[in-house]
Amino acid sequence: MSKVITVTSPLLPDLNEFKKLLEDIWNRRWITNSGHYHEELERALAGYLGVKYISLFTNGTLPLITALKALDLSEGEVITTPYSFAATAHSILWSGLKPVFADVDPATGNINPALIEKAITEKTVAVMPVHVYGTPCDTDAIKKIAEKYSLKVIYDAAHCFGVTVNGKSVLEAGDMSAVSFHATKVYNTVEGGALICSSAEMKDKIDHLKNFGFSDEVTVEGAGINSKMDELRSAYGLLNLKLIDEAIARRKRIAQLYRKALKDIPGLRFLSDVDGVRHNYSYFPVFISENDFGMSRDALYEKMKQYGIFCRRYFYPLISDFPVYRSLESAKKENLPEATELAEQVLCLPIYESLSDEELQKVISAVTEKN
Repeated sequence: MSKVITVTSPLLPDLNEFKKLLEDIWNRRWITNSGHYHEELERALAGYLGVKYISLFTNGTLPLITALKALDLSEGEVITTPYSFAATAHSILWSGLKPVFADVDPATGNINPALIEKAITEKTVAVMPVHVYGTPCDTDAIKKIAEKYSLKVIYDAAHCFGVTVNGKSVLEAGDMSAVSFHATKVYNTVEGGALICSSAEMKDKIDHLKNFGFSDEVTVEGAGINSKMDELRSAYGLLNLKLIDEAIARRKRIAQLYRKALKDIPGLRFLSDVDGVRHNYSYFPVFISENDFGMSRDALYEKMKQYGIFCRRYFYPLISDFPVYRSLESAKKENLPEATELAEQVLCLPIYESLSDEELQKVISAVTEKN
């Protein structure tokens, strides 16, 4: 049986090196609660990502929830995008806030700043944009809107590990940025995530909140949650950090080969690199126009399965189509034409550092061959 090709595959550290770190953790007898490797990983990530203040979490969703809590946002509306993973809007709803969806820019999939401003009401307290597929939002435009209306900005930067704009980390945009270290991401700690903020005081508050609100053995400063990263995943993350530059370079080459092979295919569009941006090539989405391509997105999706190639319709369906959000006025399809079209056309092709040239050509052939 031939090897199955998936949309992504996790970056894996050297097993022998990981065993050595596990032995050290075992000998230290400190496996969680800000241990040696947790502290070392925070320092290493701050240095690599070019940020001053970073707090590690056990996954990528809890940083979004904690950011809302740390900014004292407990009621009102938060403007966000329907074109994202469910966790984006879920974090707003779980925090007792109301998500309000604004349509996207079809060229990037990112939230349209002009439509953010149109969606603002007297109840709006924050904006939660998403850097879709790691392509940075128009952070300058969003900043101007936020300052004009005194709104907080929390970026869902789940896909943005290592992404920079003109040499500066995109994670420094807004009041806070949350990044995911899930196994499907460019960089992973198996499960994990982080919250980036702009001051030592805010990091201290975040660190208390992620540890039940405790500031010392007997003092609870707020209604916190348990979302600490343990020593095993911290050690795993330190080893993967050694591999990340090579992994991104390989992903970039795969993206370039896809673009070269697919650029003249009628009815097929893909995203281009943005000048001044260091991309991490977390995904390679293509957008399929059935009339010109000669096949619907879903038909191609099923066809690829027959070749042992498992792509992903990412993001489909829209968050706004989920039953929990469908009744919102902002969730109506007529309010979200661009996001709706992207969701109906998108197909993410396999892209990961261990994807071989032979496997890559198999994917390209499956896409380009005529039925």
